[in-house]
Amino acid sequence: MELRHLQGLHGLHMSMRDGRRKYNHLYTELLQILSVLQWILTFLFLGPVCTLLSAWIVYCQLWPLIAIYLIWMILDWKTPERGGRRSVWMSKWSMWKYFRDYFPIMLHKTVDLDPRHNYIFGYHPHGIMSLGAFCNFGTESTEFSQLFPNLKSFLTTLAGNFKVPLSRDYLMAAGMCSVTHSSIDYLLSCNGSGNVVVIVVGGAAEALNCSKNKHILTLRKRKGFIRKALTNGAFLVPVYSFGENDVFLQHHFKPGSWKKSLQELFQQWIGFAPCVFFGQGIFSSSSKGIMPLRKAINTVVGKPIPVPRTKNPSEQQVDAYHTLYIDGLQELFNAHKERFGLQQTDSLLLT
Repeated sequence: MELRHLQGLHGLHMSMRDGRRKYNHLYTELLQILSVLQWILTFLFLGPVCTLLSAWIVYCQLWPLIAIYLIWMILDWKTPERGGRRSVWMSKWSMWKYFRDYFPIMLHKTVDLDPRHNYIFGYHPHGIMSLGAFCNFGTESTEFSQLFPNLKSFLTTLAGNFKVPLSRDYLMAAGMCSVTHSSIDYLLSCNGSGNVVVIVVGGAAEALNCSKNKHILTLRKRKGFIRKALTNGAFLVPVYSFGENDVFLQHHFKPGSWKKSLQELFQQWIGFAPCVFFGQGIFSSSSKGIMPLRKAINTVVGKPIPVPRTKNPSEQQVDAYHTLYIDGLQELFNAHKERFGLQQTDSLLLT
């Protein structure tokens, strides 16, 4: 009788432990979903919402608040071009760890980087939202500062993003700054050493080519970052994120169609292209929705390419280092592609 009683207690204990384990798992998954969902909504709607909020405040007779903010914004106008205003506290939010684990996202280094130099990280591919770029270089969730001690990362984005009231401050706190010429020059020549300027080289044009199991990069004519490296003597470092193109599925319009033409025109005028994409549902992986697919993103930081400071680089010099950069990127891709689930026959297609 006593033995049966003990067995019953043991079974109850095991059942309770399994229940707690299941609860903890579901709770963790919920936090992962919420952390990614807030970033997706921020990416898509923060700018328009902040614009509408500003207009609403004016309409509600609270215009002095906006007036004070706009005066401060004008005084603070150059901050996105002076390294931004990154919040160390925000970069270490626990939320970003749940964001990281949703996919998961991992950062890998191939060599140590000397903090006595400055660097331009060329990030590839753009994907739909550059989730790997933000997670690795805008937050501390993948421990960038521990992998690369004494280096500071600056994730650059379109200057237009910093012209929207309120939105600009959130983006700067999240570790972003402007990708303008003056911004890059300041970080590489007027901000000491140990600076890493992260540039998503392909930009909006590359986002239009985002497709699962394809590796199409917009790079052949992208040479501005090479010129910046030369004029500032910054080392070039190719970075490739395996899986960045796999977390969303995109609907591609036929070349020559009015939809495709409108998409390209929008990109030319505004600076980014509206993509028609989808992932999975918020709580169901079998339905379509705005949540990204749970696919691993592995970001590999390659070997640095030393670049001499050249005040007025010639086109030949720019082309020479552009070729060296492409060679380094292809070498990086080929060395790690099979490790992260690609086939030996997979290759980069540069446009």
